[in-house]
Amino acid sequence: MPPAALEALEAAYAGRGGRPGGGFVVGYVGADVPVELLTAAGVTAVRLTGDPGADSTAGDRYLGAGVDPMARSILSRLLEGGYGELDRVVVGHDCEASLRLFYALRELRRVEPGAGVPEPYLVDIRHLPHRTTARYNRRRIGEFAARLEAWTGRPLDVAGAVAAHDRRRRLLADAAALRRETPARLTGRQFLAVANAPLPPPEHVALLEKLLAESGDLPARPGRRVFLTGSDHDTPHVYEAIEADGHVIVGEDHSFGDPSFERLVGPGDLDALAEHYHEGGPYAPAATTAERAARTAAAARRCRAELLVAYARTGDDAPAWDFPDQRAALGLPAVLLDRQEYGRADLKELRCPA
Repeated sequence: MPPAALEALEAAYAGRGGRPGGGFVVGYVGADVPVELLTAAGVTAVRLTGDPGADSTAGDRYLGAGVDPMARSILSRLLEGGYGELDRVVVGHDCEASLRLFYALRELRRVEPGAGVPEPYLVDIRHLPHRTTARYNRRRIGEFAARLEAWTGRPLDVAGAVAAHDRRRRLLADAAALRRETPARLTGRQFLAVANAPLPPPEHVALLEKLLAESGDLPARPGRRVFLTGSDHDTPHVYEAIEADGHVIVGEDHSFGDPSFERLVGPGDLDALAEHYHEGGPYAPAATTAERAARTAAAARRCRAELLVAYARTGDDAPAWDFPDQRAALGLPAVLLDRQEYGRADLKELRCPA
């Protein structure tokens, strides 16, 4: 039997997507949304995820088939009430698909009020390495904080929220070390659940502390050690497919994995939050392919990976552009799974990597 804390985290992860509890509920999309401010406002926050097995016709109608299918699935679920009743939706500008999702939601509110989509709000964080960009981001963070106060009618406890989220990040870093052991003590699929269980920070922290206390009961997880790069994975489907093929994912560089906790915010104020989200990355518009490849290679070596897998979902072309430099920088067998259907992985290339 797995440790009780791991079971609880996996159960919470499996039930993600519905209205979690009561009160004022905000759904959010994208890695650039400062979740600390949602916690500081006392709202119930849930990161919205898609569903690869569901019909996305509704979202396709408004976004078009060329947009990342994860965004199209999220819009479909919003239109069909798949998340329960949300009071607001906050969208980050972490990628073009997120931005197009925001514009679609805003236009739907204007021209089809009967569609029932929640009021959207855009947090427009930029990542160029300039002081003007930093000032722009600080203004956007301040505006978002003021909007949350207007929505809830209460002042924000920014210092307390930052401390809570940084505590969670430290514990997630300790949990990530368990799957970097040789052999791994957590699978990649299990770690997705550990990192993305939709729980308020105090509950999440308590379960993470319990998991670490119970880590001696975790069995070894043998398999070829994979570092996963490329598209985001908001569901476990691809992880499950890769690990069922005899691999174990020991690290990744997408926003639902290691990068979500690698850096602490530190000081509990809006200036520190603006700096934290400004410096997250490296992002394609603000870093060279070589810089991104060097970061991927360093992360894969830290995990003692034996195979690099770059996963590029349809509608997300950037991972294929980065792959040659990543392979050269790491010097390990590497595979590109290109133009993959949402939630699926064609594993033929995995069995004979170059």
